[in-house]
Amino acid sequence: MGLAKADDAAVYQINDQQAIINTTDFFPPVVDDPYDFGAIAAANAMSDIYAMGGQVLFAINLVAFPDSLGMDVLSEILRGGAEKVAEAGAVIAGGHSVNDKEPKYGLAVTGIIHPDNVKPKGGAHPGDVLLLTKPLGVGVVTTALKNGITDEADVATAVASMKTLNKAAAEAAQLANAHSLTDITGFGLIGHAHEMAHLAKVDFHIQLEALPWLPGALRYGAAGAFPGGMGRNLDYFGPWAQFGPGVSQLVQDMLMTPETSGGLLVALPADQVDIFMAHCETAVPIGHVTTGTGFIHIQG
Repeated sequence: MGLAKADDAAVYQINDQQAIINTTDFFPPVVDDPYDFGAIAAANAMSDIYAMGGQVLFAINLVAFPDSLGMDVLSEILRGGAEKVAEAGAVIAGGHSVNDKEPKYGLAVTGIIHPDNVKPKGGAHPGDVLLLTKPLGVGVVTTALKNGITDEADVATAVASMKTLNKAAAEAAQLANAHSLTDITGFGLIGHAHEMAHLAKVDFHIQLEALPWLPGALRYGAAGAFPGGMGRNLDYFGPWAQFGPGVSQLVQDMLMTPETSGGLLVALPADQVDIFMAHCETAVPIGHVTTGTGFIHIQG
């Protein structure tokens, strides 16, 4: 798997039993604490390995850092990343750094998978159930944090969500014979759902009342704490979204909002839902798949 289709990572088959998965991701701080930033960036970078159904082998640090910040700050960023990679059962095996005005951190990650077990973004089947493994709303919580209007407890919950690995979800997907996975990041729920549906030539139907939200997220959205990516997602993915009469403009905007280190969106057979949820306790069913052409229907 490479550039022919917009999947979450590159996959290269080595032999009949093994394929390697490669991906990379890095970004500027989304929270104030350096350790948390490092852990979030690492979890986010490894997420694309899990979105292919794989496991992480090792990672390489990618660092941009200014002279104006102390090495103690950089040390905490790297410690957060290293400990999160260790939690994944992997190691940091090197890296590269450059001087930059704005700090940035992330990883180049290598994973492994059996070639027959790769979970492509475009594998959903009509009749599948859709599950989401983390609550939504990180984008508005972190933007509200920058604007100084957040409650400390809401930020702590969002940080905990972003630091949570998608490892258990990827393992559950293998046990439950999931057809398709992707992780919810910069394109928001609608954008990433459309990618899955478009590649599989199906439609997704999502129930509004089933969607999980982080504490305070809807409140911060109502206060206008949207990142700039929301508008870009709305322009690009808006034509593929069909909203029922009970879906407010606020919720429409929230579903277009970028997420950081979000959960996995999973399409799997209906008779496998209980197996998946038994191994990924945070998962919630949010909809189903029908024949179609890539539209996302949000029903209030």
